[in-house]
Amino acid sequence: MSAPLPGGARPASAPGSRRSGRIQLRAASRDEPEINLIPFIDVLLVILIFLMLSTTYNRFTEMEVRLPTADAETATTRPREIVVAVAADGRYAVDRQALPDRSVEALASALAPLAKVDAGAPAPILIISADAAAAHQSVITVMEAARRAGLMQITFATQTSGKAAR
Repeated sequence: MSAPLPGGARPASAPGSRRSGRIQLRAASRDEPEINLIPFIDVLLVILIFLMLSTTYNRFTEMEVRLPTADAETATTRPREIVVAVAADGRYAVDRQALPDRSVEALASALAPLAKVDAGAPAPILIISADAAAAHQSVITVMEAARRAGLMQITFATQTSGKAAR
């Protein structure tokens, strides 16, 4: 008898032998099914990283923090405010004093004494309070007079509409 071949097959019998020409294969043993955990762990790590990055941390607002101290002077002096009112018809008033002339020179000469700054005091702020129906040129005239008087900080006074207050 000859030795079995790999895989459990036996050699075919020689011609004239009693054996049939069938190849007999050994029954294959069933391997145990195994669960591969590596892809499962990869998916869980991706989900964990996503949750960590997308979570907001509200605990920081609940922490008690002692802030460091610093010695600084508080601002005791506010800058002086110069209010220029512009009427709908183009008349001007500087700090509630009506001006007889509507020229840039008259407005600049009224603003010049108010623009003088004491040593160490902050520069005054010019507030332009123009009527909604005032001409655009009237506001530009105030800005030009402020430039000539040396006022560099300019702001505009507005009021809120009834719709915005709701």
